[in-house]
Amino acid sequence: MQKQTMAFLKKHQRYLLPALAFFSGFIWDALTLGKGVSSVDLWILSAYLLATTPILWWLANKAQVQPNPENLHSGMLTHAPALQPVLLGLSSLRIRLPYLLLQFLYGSVFSALFILYFKSASHLTAMIWSIGLAGLLIANEFFEHAYRRFTLTWTLFSFCTILLCNFVIPYAIGSVSAVWFFLSVALAVMMTHCLKTAIAERIGKIWPTYALAGVLIAAYIFDVIPPVPLVKRDIQVGTQLEKTALSYRLLQDAAPFWQFWRRTTDTVHLQAGETVYCISAIYAPGGFSDSLYHHWQKYDAILGWQSMSRIGFGFSGGRNEGYRGYTYKNNVSEGQWRVNVETENANTIVTYHFDVQRVTTPVSKVESLF
Repeated sequence: MQKQTMAFLKKHQRYLLPALAFFSGFIWDALTLGKGVSSVDLWILSAYLLATTPILWWLANKAQVQPNPENLHSGMLTHAPALQPVLLGLSSLRIRLPYLLLQFLYGSVFSALFILYFKSASHLTAMIWSIGLAGLLIANEFFEHAYRRFTLTWTLFSFCTILLCNFVIPYAIGSVSAVWFFLSVALAVMMTHCLKTAIAERIGKIWPTYALAGVLIAAYIFDVIPPVPLVKRDIQVGTQLEKTALSYRLLQDAAPFWQFWRRTTDTVHLQAGETVYCISAIYAPGGFSDSLYHHWQKYDAILGWQSMSRIGFGFSGGRNEGYRGYTYKNNVSEGQWRVNVETENANTIVTYHFDVQRVTTPVSKVESLF
């Protein structure tokens, strides 16, 4: 049994070690990054990205002189035959070490950014974006030889820099205005261009960096990239919202008995004259001050989702459970509804779907504290 296990590990070590490194790093980041985004997290990620620059400089200078493969180990052949495997292994490690370090540093940045973006992804397109980051994170574990191509290295450097600046700048400014996203893209592209010009002007190509920047700008415009560093804490829809000393009290329709796994249902049964309330809690770092909007929409079988109203309210960060804001609508008609919690630039933070049905007799309600 032991021999079979060792044979299996030896045969699949190319895949097992990257998989182990991926899951270990992912679990560590998931446990240490906390519920939101802190300045310490961003400083650590910035240090990881900065640490790649001396490695890139060293590799660029080394690439100017290509060694003769036939003479690569010529000096080692004069040693005793018993030492040759050890010396060859050390030589291979020396050659691989800078690429392994790049792989580790980029992987650390990818892992942390995936966790941070995943925390902010609360609607379908944002979840697709986060899954894409996860795919890139997994692929990075097999990128060691690909890092020898400088075009890919510059592209990955610019990608990490754009995503990191997309966190750092809104975090420092305290706003998620679109101008800060475009500024983060421009700043990251300029940093990549200047770094390449300074240390490796003739090695690798820079045009994929510009293409990547265009793709990310389009993704932002089409509401694919979540508006980091905002994070959804909760969102609910119901009737008879009341503010108590420490919380809000919202009445929601009780789930039918056979849905034993939940207390409430996504159907709102309305009697004549009742009002529908939506309350959301969105986390932002301390010092954050901006506006949020509840965008009420109703589904039309022909025209699709139609905007009914977009109601804004002031918003500030620093509360770990999220800043609570609510809006309401009167005379809500029957049908499929949704409320998008959006930034001022119409970037979606979270979407809540619900059905409205008119009734003439009261239905069972449960009280939810918010």
